[in-house]
Parts: sequence; C-alpha cells; structure tokens
Amino acid sequence: MRIAEISSSPSPSTQHQQDSQFLLSQIESSIKHLEHFSSTLNNTNTNTNTNTNTISSNLRQSLTQLSQLGPFSSEFNLHLWKLSYRLWNSCVDLSNLNPKLRSSSSSSSSSSSAAAALSLDLAKLRHIAADILSLAGNVSGVPSPSIKSASFYYKTGLIWHDLRRFDLASSCFEKATDLLSNSNATATVSADDATKLLLDVNLARSRTAWELSDRNLAVALLSRSKTLLLCSDHYGSLANQYLAFGKSLLSKKNETESLSEALKLMKEALDLCEKVGDGNLRELRWKTLRFISAVHLQKEEYESVIKCVRVLRQSDDEKNQHPSLPVMAVKAWLGLRRFGEAEKELRGMVVNTGIPEGVWLSAVEAYFDAAGGSAGAETAKGLFLGLMGRCHVSAGAAVRVAHRVVGDGVESEGSKVRAKVVAELVSDDRVVALFAGEAVAKERMAMHAVLWNCAADFFRSKDYGTSAEMFEKSMLYIPYDIESKILRAKGFRVLCLCHLGLSQLDRALEYINEAEKLEPNIACAFLKFKIYLQRSDHDGAISQIQAMTTCLDFTTDFISLSAHEAVACRALPVAVAALSNLLNFYTPGKSMPTTEIVVLRTLVTILTQQPGNELEVVKFIKRAHNRASELGSDLFFGKGEIGRRERNWFAVTSWNLGTRIGKEGNYELCAEFFRLASEICCVPVDGQAEENNVMVCKSLILTVSSMIASEKQRKAALSESEVNEAVKLLDKAGKILKSISTGTRLNDDQFTTIEPDLFFIYTFSAYDIKGRLNDLASQQLLVKSFASSKACNSKHLLQIGLTALQAPQSNHEVATFALNECLSSLLSSPSPDFENVALILRKLIAVASIHKGDTDDDAVYGMYKQAYQIMVGLKEGEYPTEEGKWLAMTAWNRAALPVRLGQIEMAKKWMNIGMELAKRIPGMETYKACMEDFVDCFQKKCNVQNNGENRPQLVE
Repeated sequence: MRIAEISSSPSPSTQHQQDSQFLLSQIESSIKHLEHFSSTLNNTNTNTNTNTNTISSNLRQSLTQLSQLGPFSSEFNLHLWKLSYRLWNSCVDLSNLNPKLRSSSSSSSSSSSAAAALSLDLAKLRHIAADILSLAGNVSGVPSPSIKSASFYYKTGLIWHDLRRFDLASSCFEKATDLLSNSNATATVSADDATKLLLDVNLARSRTAWELSDRNLAVALLSRSKTLLLCSDHYGSLANQYLAFGKSLLSKKNETESLSEALKLMKEALDLCEKVGDGNLRELRWKTLRFISAVHLQKEEYESVIKCVRVLRQSDDEKNQHPSLPVMAVKAWLGLRRFGEAEKELRGMVVNTGIPEGVWLSAVEAYFDAAGGSAGAETAKGLFLGLMGRCHVSAGAAVRVAHRVVGDGVESEGSKVRAKVVAELVSDDRVVALFAGEAVAKERMAMHAVLWNCAADFFRSKDYGTSAEMFEKSMLYIPYDIESKILRAKGFRVLCLCHLGLSQLDRALEYINEAEKLEPNIACAFLKFKIYLQRSDHDGAISQIQAMTTCLDFTTDFISLSAHEAVACRALPVAVAALSNLLNFYTPGKSMPTTEIVVLRTLVTILTQQPGNELEVVKFIKRAHNRASELGSDLFFGKGEIGRRERNWFAVTSWNLGTRIGKEGNYELCAEFFRLASEICCVPVDGQAEENNVMVCKSLILTVSSMIASEKQRKAALSESEVNEAVKLLDKAGKILKSISTGTRLNDDQFTTIEPDLFFIYTFSAYDIKGRLNDLASQQLLVKSFASSKACNSKHLLQIGLTALQAPQSNHEVATFALNECLSSLLSSPSPDFENVALILRKLIAVASIHKGDTDDDAVYGMYKQAYQIMVGLKEGEYPTEEGKWLAMTAWNRAALPVRLGQIEMAKKWMNIGMELAKRIPGMETYKACMEDFVDCFQKKCNVQNNGENRPQLVE
C-alpha cells in the first residue's frame, strides 16, 4: 500500500464505528420493511412466506456480524433495545394476523402451508428480537434488563415448543434461566415476579426436556422448582406438571417401569396438593388420587385400588363422586375374582341415575371380559334390560353391549352360548324399538354389522345353524324401504347359503326365491343352480345354467364356477353342459375366466370318465384342432413348453382313446381318433411341427388299419374317396418311416427293434390298399422290402402270404415269395414250428399246383421232395401226422393221371415220393403195404409191356 493511501485510511476505532452503524442501519431497515409489510399485508397479495423469510435471513446475518464487533456504547445499546422491541411488536401484529390468514385459506392446502411457514418465520424473528435484546445487555435507564431479556427468550421458547422445535425451545429456556440466575430484582420488577418467571421457565424447560425424552432432566427441573413455590397457584402449577408427566407414562400400559415412575410422579403431585391448607387444590387432589387409582389398576394392585376408591367416596362434595369410581371398583373386584362384589357395584350403577351410560357400559364390558362364558353373557343381558327399565338407553349402548358379548370370534370359549344370548337380547321388542326412526340409522347399521359379522364368523367355521340364527336376527335391523331392498336381498341370499350348508334344500329355495323377488341377479340364479345340483335334479340345474346367461349382471365366471360345482358333486352331465355353454362365449380378444384350451381339456377329461361318450369326445377334440387352425396354435395352445404340453395332451388322449376303442372293436371310431392324433401332432408350436414324430407315423398307420378293419366289420367296401385318403395317409407314413430309418435320430435297426409290429402293420395295410388299386408290382416290392428288414419275422410273413392267397386281391407271386421266406425263416430256427411248416408246404403246393402244375410239374414235385427232406431225421410225431398223411396221399394220387395216360416214368416218380413220405408218417403201415403191392403189380405190367425189359428201381 502507498504511503498516501495509508495516511488517508480511517483509524480502527473509526472503522469499527462505521461497521457497527452500517450493520445497525441494515437491521433497522429490515425492521422497517417488516413494519411496512405488516401494515399493508391485508391490502396486498404479497408472498408472505418469501418476505418474512428474506427479512429473517437478512436480520440473522446482520446480527451475527454485529455480535462480533462489540462492545458498544450505551447509546448504541439503547438503540438496539428499541429495535428489539419494534421487531417484537411487529411479530405480535403479524401473529395476530396469522389466524385470519389460516381461516381464509382453509380451502387451499397451498395457502394453509404458507400460513404455517409464516408462523415458523415469526418464531425465527422473535428469536432474533430476543438475541438483539441479549446483545444490548444492560442499558442505563432501563430497569431489570436481564429479566426482560429472559422474558423474551421464555416467550420465544414457548412458541418453539408449540411448533415442536424442541431443540430451539430448549436453547431459549436455557438462556432465560441463565439471565434470571444472574439478575437482580428492582423496584419495577419485584422478587416475586422474578421467582414466578423462573418457575415458569423451569416448568417450560421441563416440558421440553420431557418431549426430548430426557426424563431425568425433566424431573430434576420439577424438583428444583419446589424451592420457588410462593403461593397455592405455584403449588398447583407444579402439581399439574407432575400429574401431566404421570398421565403421559400411564398411557404406556405395557411398561411396568413406566407405571412405577408414573405412580411416583403422581404421588409427588398428591404431596404438593396436601401441603396447601386451603381448598384451592382439593379438586386437583381428588383428580390426582383417581389417577393414582388408575395406575394401581394397571399394575393389578387391586387392593390399593379399593383403598383409593374408599378414600375418594369419603368426600362430601358430590362433584368429587366421579363416574369412573364404580368402574374402577368393578374392575378391582373382578381382578380379585370377587364377582359378587363386582355385580353389586354394577347393580348399584343401574340404580344410580347420575352414572352416565358410557361409564356403565364400560363397567359391564369389564365384568363380561372377566366373568366370560354364559354366566357373564346372561348377567350382561339382564343388567342391560334392567337399565332399560330405569331410564332411556341409547341404541348405541345396545350396539356396544351386543358387540362386547359377541366377543372377538367363534374360536373363543363359549362363543356359541354368547351368540345365543345376543340373539335373545337383540330380538327383544324393547331393544328393537330403540332402533326405530332415521335418527338412529347409523346405530341401526352398526347393530346390523355386529350381527352380520358374528354370523359370518360362524359361517366360516361351518356352524351353519348358529350362523343362520344370527343372520335372521340381523334382518330385524334392516328397514322395510326401497333403499334397503338390496341389503335385505343379500340377507336372504346368505340365509339360503346357510340352509344349503345344513342340507335344508326346501328352506334354502324359499329364501332364494324371496331374494330373487327383491333383486333378481346372477347370484340368485347361481344359488338356485346349487340347490338343483344338491337335489340331483340335473335337468333343473342345466336349465338354470341357461337362465344365468339371461341375467343383466351375468359374467362367464359363473358358468365356470357352475362347472366346478358340478364336478365336485359328480354331476358330470351338468358339468359337460356348463362347459359346453361356456365355449359359446369364446371370441377373439374377449377376456375369459380360463382359456379355451383348458375348457376343452376339462370337457374331454370328464367325458372319458364314463363309457359311451366317445362321439362327444371326438367332437370336442375336433373343435380343439379346428380352433388351433383358426386362431393359430400359439394363441390357442400357448407358446413354448406350455403349448407343446397342451398339444401333446390332446394328441396322446386321442391315441389312448383310439387304442381302447380299437380293443373294443369299434374300428370306425378308432380310425377317427387315430386320424385326430396324427393331425394334432403335426400342429406347429413356436413355428415347429413334429412331422417326423414316431407317434404321427403310428397314428397314420393305425388309422388306415382301423379303416380296413372297419370295412370288414361293416361288411361294406371302402369308397373310392376313402381309399384315396388311405393312400395319402400311407404315403405320409411311408415318408416318416423312411426319414426315421435314414435320419440321425433312429436308424432302421433301432426303429424296427422298437416298433416291429408297426412296420408290419404299415406293410400289411399298404399291401391291402395297393391291391385295391391293382398295383401288383408295388405289392411285390413292398413285401420284399419288408422281408429284408429286421422287423420281419415268420409270423408276419405267414400272415402276408395267407392274405395274398385270398380273393379278390390275390397275388400268387407275393404269396409264394412270402411263404417261401417264412418257410426259410422257420427252418432256420433251432426249434421250428412244424405246424406252420406243414401249413406253408400245403399252401405252396396248392399255389404251385394252380399256377405251375400244368406247365411245370417239377416245381410241384420239388415241393413234395422238400417236404420229404424236412421229415428226414425228425422224431416220430414231431411233424404233424395229419399233414404228413395229406402229403403222402396227395403225392400218391398225383400218379393216377400219368398211369392212365401211360406216362410210366412220371407215374413212378409220384408213386415213389408218396411211398417215401408214407414211410415217415406213423399210422400209414396199411397204406404203405397197399402202395407196395400196387407198385409191384404196376412194375410187372410195365415189364410185360416192355417184352422182358429190366424192372425199374424205386427212387431212394
């Protein structure tokens, strides 16, 4: 800094004065602003919260800065003193105006919050005024400045306490206490006034400490205040504060320590009242003694309660005979289990007309809670009716007694007996008369609610008899007017439910008919449905389902619920009717209680529980398939795993039903089920279809097989369209078989091992259908393909061979191939079935005789020769005897024609094989001898004719 600047700078003392004056002028300016604002507030729409908050902030900032510049001159302090009073008075004006602002802004929540904010700002301004007065300190010419400053802090602390800003209130009271402790009384302010102010500060500070949960400080301040008591009013103030703290602790019923502390505080209050000789505190003394009695009652010190009540009753002043005394006496006697004394107190209260109704009822409730059971309920009823004879009893009292006697629930002891007592009480004509008229409409509804809730509790516990009785009594408290019509209808409906539970169906029907007269709705229709259902009147129940749909408040939930009820009652026809009706309401975009697929699945499940419903089952499974096509499988079945499960359920159900129906011999319906199974399996879910599924293949094959079986059963040939359909189904099955056998999932060996019969059924059915189309070449290829697979066995080949021999689609080439393959298979077995071997040989001989006998006699002869070779080495009887005889005889007889025609060699060939076969068959000895004789004669004859040629030898 330059020298010239230093010389021109003010001195520190001058700077101090300038800063102080500047801050003082700021404070004064803010106060003027507040005074102006206060005077113009009524005539402007100024934002009060913003203005007072700004002024408060400015004043606090200026005061903080000013407090750092002291000490000040006496004149300066006097100016501060005046400013403090001006600020305080402005706050008083604004406080007087604030209630008006609150009342005018009661309709606006924002204005109301602004008024609350203003109260907070005024408290801050008062606090600043007290701080300014404290900063000014002792000012010459002002008497007792400390006491006046303490008064400002005391009043500000009270305001902070009312605003529940207990920390700020405590700070104000502490400053007031410090100021009063260091002050001296003057001529203007007496010592008594100072003491009274200190007492008030102590009590206020104690209340704030109590709110801050600092009980020790609160009680210590009350104890400290005992030295400041100068008159009875002081004693009364301190006693009242002790009593207030005790009452606060008394509300904490579950804390034993709190009750003990409350009793201690109340005894302090009682001691203070007894120290004053005059009667100014007598009323407070009796009041305190009543609260002490209440504390003893909560602590279950019943003897002490009785002692307190006796002392209180010694008062000559009737005003001190408080209505709570008999109540406490009753509760104390009850606590001592002296019910006789308690009942005397109660009956004395009935006689005493000065006891308010509410007090009497409280005593009755206490008696009932302690005595309980039927005795307590009967006593309560008798006392209440006795009270009615003494004076006018309100409807509210009747509600209260009924509610207390009913209790908390049906699980409590004696609940049924208590309910009966209440039923008798509320049905008394005198009690019912209490509830007549519009003036007691609220109480009438309350009584109805008490009885209704009691009945509902018994209903939930399945005590329908008691429930019905209580519901009937509740109807006594429903007026017979148009407004109550719906409530009466509701009562009739619940009575119907009770009698349904009691299986009193006729009474239930009477009640629901009454309800329907008052309020016809879906609930009435549904309850009628339940009655018909329990009567096993299935036709009536089904007609009631139709009636439900005509109700104005009908929803499909009731149809769904009806189906559940019918299933629970095992009324399956009714359940089917309900669910079938429900299906009529499914349209795209409509919200329904359950999905359509679930309804259809339930229908199919119900129908399959009884035989004879297969046609209905087919209808609903077809609907499921059609709806999946219409809506899309993802929308109908569902997506992901859920959709696949639903689809597979219908497919498997169709399959199982087809299997069962097929075993029962209904092949036409069986084919329909298998066809549906194959179609449903192919429905895509999430865009993926199981077209190569083994089940699809099986269903397709069994569909065609069932069609063929149905043809034989009906004895009516398949139509051309049916044959074409069978061709398509088999083509599809063939493609799946091929994909399965050549795909990665199953090779041919695996598939034929798992489903050998399926491959045969496919081959057999395809052979049949190809034959209808005269496609003999395809038949041959089909059988040869099957014969080369590992699914083939001798039984399958035998059946194909035998079928191929039958008209009208006989195919001797297929028959010959199949039978030869079957014969080879049988002979390769370690233990051949010679019955089938013999049958095959007979059939092969027949085929060869018919188709090759004239042109190729060697082929027929070869079959006989093969039969002979098979017999060689067999045990006697191992080859069927009758079949062996047939072979020998037919072979011998085949020589007859060559003999007549002179075909000597051919005749010898057949005779020789016939004789050789006869040698292998037991029981043909006579035939064999005859054959040998004939051969000898035939040989001689041949020799004569040949003029001495050598005799031909027999074939070995």
